[in-house]
Amino acid sequence: QVQLVESGGGLVQAGGSLRLSCAASGRTSSSYAMAWFRQAPGKERDFVAAIVWSGYSTDYADSVKGRFTISRDNAKNTVYLQMNSLKPEDTAVYQCAARLIGTNQYEYWGQGTQVTVSS
Repeated sequence: QVQLVESGGGLVQAGGSLRLSCAASGRTSSSYAMAWFRQAPGKERDFVAAIVWSGYSTDYADSVKGRFTISRDNAKNTVYLQMNSLKPEDTAVYQCAARLIGTNQYEYWGQGTQVTVSS
């Protein structure tokens, strides 16, 4: 089992920045890939960014490339999402997720943290 707890959400004006954190506990290891997803009201959950624990491979949705950066601190078992140049359309509940490398499905999810960007 892996437990994930997000923090760092809040209200910010357009153009501002926020940094989300995802603290992982339980059976965490370098065998997991970590990702951020988001879901806006009335919309489906979308992929935002992903990172592999044991390496530096990252992936981003086109909508956030150049604005968001995913990183991790293995010593703290924490994944971060630095969000810059925020737009009102970035408003959503952001969730952290984990999957075993080699599998396609994210098995573990956090409870989510609200990000609201005002215009």
